[in-house]
Amino acid sequence: MKHLLSISAIVLLAACAAPKPYSDTNKVYRQQSKEYVKQLLAEPSNPVNDTIKMPPYFVGTTNYGIRKPNFVIIHHTAQNSCPETLKTFTLTRTAVSAHYVICKNGTVYHMLNDYFRAQHAGVSRWGNLIDVNSSSIGIELDNTGFEPFDSLQLNSLLSVLAKLKKDYNIPTANFIGHGDIAPTRKNDPNYRFPWKKLAEQGFGLWYDEQRDSVPAGFNHIQALRIVGYDVKDTTAAIRAFKRHFLQDTTRRINDVDRSVLYNLQKKYM
Repeated sequence: MKHLLSISAIVLLAACAAPKPYSDTNKVYRQQSKEYVKQLLAEPSNPVNDTIKMPPYFVGTTNYGIRKPNFVIIHHTAQNSCPETLKTFTLTRTAVSAHYVICKNGTVYHMLNDYFRAQHAGVSRWGNLIDVNSSSIGIELDNTGFEPFDSLQLNSLLSVLAKLKKDYNIPTANFIGHGDIAPTRKNDPNYRFPWKKLAEQGFGLWYDEQRDSVPAGFNHIQALRIVGYDVKDTTAAIRAFKRHFLQDTTRRINDVDRSVLYNLQKKYM
């Protein structure tokens, strides 16, 4: 019995002493967070210009709150595994990150405080918003870009989205994909992603099965702009719209597409 206890103690000590795989990068995370906290706690500085009259003392307002995210952007990782993605997001040279990474088995890595700005959207636009990173949360789904999304992964995603929507009061329409905000560069999450299932839970808008007839003179480019798409490249915008709402990767807009778009235009107005 004493021998067994000794073995157990050795195993326990070994487990405690074993290095954690991301201890070094976690230390960097904590250090950077402390630096940002220092900046938040510091009194606002006066303009550095000697031609401006300085006030005799600091006056801090009592009416303010912390900035909060207003969009959720869903991605697929386009990598081969969760460990590969975690490594990518902890290498400084990659300059990319996300708030959440969700593995195929449903494991959720919350890699960044929701109030911090992740580097996940890149050059992108949605409506008049051109700095998407500053107002959004990025969620990466472990997926090569050429495969369906696992049910365990989707269940975890729905749980995360429900919490985010509740915590930050994110509008239903503001759950979108990377391919929506960067149609010339990105196609994630791929066309297999179940946007309709998310919309049924309140994460993103969806079109009605029964729709009004499309009026003569309907301008589908204007409708794409109303929904939020950047129409500088109209072909890319059409393709992004069809990938999201019709699970179709073709570039031409047909009568069904027009009907869906006309219906959605009214929802987004």
